[in-house]
Amino acid sequence: MVELLFVPDLLDGITLEAGPKGLRAIYFGQCHQRGGPDGGSDSLVRQTERQLREYFAGERFVFDIPLDIHGSPFQIAVWTELTRIRYGKTVSYRDVAIAVNTPKGYRAIGQANNRNPIPIVVPCHRVIGADGSIGGYGGGLDRKRELLELEQRYAPLFRETAA
Repeated sequence: MVELLFVPDLLDGITLEAGPKGLRAIYFGQCHQRGGPDGGSDSLVRQTERQLREYFAGERFVFDIPLDIHGSPFQIAVWTELTRIRYGKTVSYRDVAIAVNTPKGYRAIGQANNRNPIPIVVPCHRVIGADGSIGGYGGGLDRKRELLELEQRYAPLFRETAA
């Protein structure tokens, strides 16, 4: 059974999708796929909503919800690497390419980022150009800037809790 939950007040509206094994997707905007009810206050989509609200309030720096992510082996490797980028930090497309053993695969990294089905939780917004330029973002550059600015604002709190 697939659960869907539309959260209108986060990033101009996002839809959360979860299956029995974990969070499957975060869509920007309202998703019109068919899904069952969200399963109540303890459901995975509600847990994800709570963790996202904590993230946007500067109270959460790491997500701990199960993921049910599907993609090619290369995409999975890239998305796994993205989860290792610490809150408030950025890395370049080149850094990610080197980390997944494809040092000249910057464009492929960008394409994998663009296809990331679970933005924010799998933080593709933390990947920028080697020259410091913001690069692209499947959710739009304004959202990417907003996420990066949010993390810069709360990064000192993260460093305090990580110490």
